[in-house]
Amino acid sequence: MAQVPKSVQNLIEAFERLPGIGPKTAQRLTYYLLHAPREEAQKLADAAIAMKDKTKICSTCFNIGEEDPCNICDDSSRDQTIIVIVEDPLDVLALEKSGYKGLYHVLHGVISPLENIGPDEIHIRELLPRLKKGEVKEIILATNPTMEGEATAMYIQRLLSPLGVKITRIARGLPVGSDLEYADETTLSRAIEGRKEY
Repeated sequence: MAQVPKSVQNLIEAFERLPGIGPKTAQRLTYYLLHAPREEAQKLADAAIAMKDKTKICSTCFNIGEEDPCNICDDSSRDQTIIVIVEDPLDVLALEKSGYKGLYHVLHGVISPLENIGPDEIHIRELLPRLKKGEVKEIILATNPTMEGEATAMYIQRLLSPLGVKITRIARGLPVGSDLEYADETTLSRAIEGRKEY
């Protein structure tokens, strides 16, 4: 059996450590870069280093950006009365595509006792000073509909309810274009519970 050069094996292993990249994909990416022009590999390496050097975590909402505060928190045209709470910065990107124009609060995780992640390991308490200013009228809980996401949403709801701010949860149900017959029981029951007048 042929021996893989150490430098090739090191890059395969580096790609495998990335989320969502399995052994076969890591090998394909590595061999693609092996045959690509050196400039392409250099651009990839430079882009990764520049991202690490130039990005910051916003001290207000904990989203990522190149400035602090981030461009969303710094935009006075956004609705300052609504904050959506999300699990990670990728959720911000998804909501921005939907046309949402309020503010965000990024937790950088969820409460997960099995992984020893409690409320103090994610950015929950940092939300409180933002609410004490009195401008925020509604908090939208947009954690994922997983056990951990639901537990995190319930914890936040209990923490914030004494403050008198309106707390809502994003609707859950069937995605557009899907068929009822392929939906699981939980999704269907939530779709029925979250129904609206037509």
